[in-house]
Amino acid sequence: MKTIYKIVPRELWQDARKTGVFQGAPIDRKDGYIHFSTGAQAVETARLHFSGEADLLLVAVDASVFGETLKWEPSRGGDLFPHLFADLPLDAVLWEKPLPLGSDGAHVFPAEFQEA
Repeated sequence: MKTIYKIVPRELWQDARKTGVFQGAPIDRKDGYIHFSTGAQAVETARLHFSGEADLLLVAVDASVFGETLKWEPSRGGDLFPHLFADLPLDAVLWEKPLPLGSDGAHVFPAEFQEA
C-alpha cells in the first residue's frame, strides 16, 4: 500500500465527513483534480502552501484504491505529485490527524506520518 497525504483545513474536512466524500479545496476544484503529496513532499507542501495556517488536518490516504483516476504528474522541481481526478471517498482515508503550528511557526507532523 502506498500512502499519500492531503493537507486540508479542518472546517472543509468536517463538511466532507457529513457527506462521506471530499470534493476538494477551492484550489483543487479550480485545477480539476485533488492535490496530494507523498511523504517526502508533504513537509515542503505545508511550508510553501500553508505557512502560518492553523487548524489544519493531515489526511493519510491509501493510493492503491484509485486506479487510473490517480495520476502522477510533474510539479514542483520536476517531482511527480499524486493528483486525483475524482472525488475522494472517505473510505479510502487511513487516518486524519491535527497539523498544528509549532513554536517556530512550522507545522508539527504527527507520529503516524512517514516521510519515506
